[in-house]
Amino acid sequence: MKKLLKHLKEYKIQCLLAPLFKLLEASFELFVPLVVASIIDNGIANDDKMYILQRFGLLVLLAMVGLTSAIFAQYYSAKAAVGFAGKVRYMLFSHIQTLSFTDLDKLGTSTMVTRLTSDVNQVQTGVNLTLRLLLRSPFIVFGAMIMAFTVDVKTAWIFVIVIPVLFVIVFAVMANTLPRYNKIQKNLDIVVTKTRENLSGTRVLRAFTRQEREIYEYTEAVNELEKVQEITGKISNIMNPATFIVINVATAFVIYVGAIRVDVGDLTQGQVVALVNYMSQILVELVKLANLIITITKAIASGNRVQTVLEIENFDILNMNKEDNVLGSETGSDASNNDYAVSFENACLTYAGDLEPSLENLNFSVKEGENIGIIGGTGSGKTSVVNLIAGYYKATEGSVKVCGKDVKKYEKNELLNKVSVVLQKAVLFKGTIRDNITFGMDNVSDEDIMEACRVAQATDVVNSKKGGLDALVEEGGKNFSGGQKQRLSIARALLRKPEILILDDSSSALDNLTDAALRREINNLSYKPTLFIISQRTSSLEKCDRILVLEDGKPVGLGSHQELLSKDSGKFCDVYEEIYNSGFVSATKNA
Repeated sequence: MKKLLKHLKEYKIQCLLAPLFKLLEASFELFVPLVVASIIDNGIANDDKMYILQRFGLLVLLAMVGLTSAIFAQYYSAKAAVGFAGKVRYMLFSHIQTLSFTDLDKLGTSTMVTRLTSDVNQVQTGVNLTLRLLLRSPFIVFGAMIMAFTVDVKTAWIFVIVIPVLFVIVFAVMANTLPRYNKIQKNLDIVVTKTRENLSGTRVLRAFTRQEREIYEYTEAVNELEKVQEITGKISNIMNPATFIVINVATAFVIYVGAIRVDVGDLTQGQVVALVNYMSQILVELVKLANLIITITKAIASGNRVQTVLEIENFDILNMNKEDNVLGSETGSDASNNDYAVSFENACLTYAGDLEPSLENLNFSVKEGENIGIIGGTGSGKTSVVNLIAGYYKATEGSVKVCGKDVKKYEKNELLNKVSVVLQKAVLFKGTIRDNITFGMDNVSDEDIMEACRVAQATDVVNSKKGGLDALVEEGGKNFSGGQKQRLSIARALLRKPEILILDDSSSALDNLTDAALRREINNLSYKPTLFIISQRTSSLEKCDRILVLEDGKPVGLGSHQELLSKDSGKFCDVYEEIYNSGFVSATKNA
């Protein structure tokens, strides 16, 4: 949390003026009981109406000056808190963008959303209230005690006894609630996760009639959150009644002692009223302080959660630094592979948290301009190969080289300028078709965009929408079909004219004719990219130069379509034959 507060430096003036104006307001408030006492002792006792009116006017003046000071304090504290929260939110979002896929997998989407929203908002509230009340409340408490001594020293000793007791109660409650607020935020992460999964997968839930089960699991998560909140709330609620009891007992004692001393002539009635008012001020301020401490406790817990994310260093960069000596220089083996666009050398990949590798012993090289198909059953590791080539994940053993250079040695954006990937799930962002196709690129002509659309078979998608390239795309591309989203995603990748193009099952929603036309146009591209096509249909890979067959993360076949099916070729693969026959049978039945 301390590291976050350094971002308040830009708001030094506001952080100084906010508490100063609040202290100014508090100073005027401390004079009110003395004015009231003078009205009772001098105005009412002597039936001096003019004196009463003058003192009443003074009270109004004190109230107006206090209100003005409070407004300025609120303005400056809000400006500092909102500006600070904005910087933290921006910094957190920017840092998340730099994290590796491994780090994002560990954190989880719901956790990051909670920390960007709920946690930062909690920190913002904590900063706002701290600037306004953290100095004001103790100032009023100790100021009231000092002012009580100016009224009557003997009675004021009650304040000296009461205030330490009240502080013990406040800090005892704070010590017990701080760790519980951390647990509340963790349980909130679980509830957000369940909510997000249910909202994004509502169609699947209904298709498999899982509504009741999901409602039960969600209810369990909410109940667990509720239990922790109830326990924390009960402990926090002890503060108010405990402070009220102490203050009211002290007030009763002040009235009792004051009545005796008024009776013997040591005190006036106005002085007793002043002492009671000061005790009441202490009560009000301690209630405020108690609530402030609870808010600060929550803010500290939330701030620490935000800080833990900011302290995460990129997993891939850390590993790269550790392996610098092992990887060696750019000469030697790297130089010998410059003829290859991509080469795998005993590459293995184990995702964080997994016990078994998703890919192992991957050894093959791909020449520039070569078309490579990758096929295998579900969970065989096809997408993991894409993750290694694009650098989304780094090989845990062995190496992957692109254009003769180890993927681990590429700068942040250097590799992605060479490689374009169209992922399994086509993603469109809210905006226009133009914005989505030119995503990450500037100053692109309409002719280049339409050429990419033509190759991607997306021309009719653009022309069918009112506004053409400026047609509106709703959040997540909800107003486009699956096939339309895939074609626009492919156009986005083609617009960059990459050296390596990877289509990760990105034509699964296309019919056979459109799929065939797409592959034909890609093969006729003038800049001849090295092409990787991942598919579950052998018909999409027949024209590839070579096809890599995977099973359980291991390569079990590598060759052309004919070689993998021919038992006399020496490259026959029974896994590929099984996939081919299953597709052939399905096609025959459909025909």
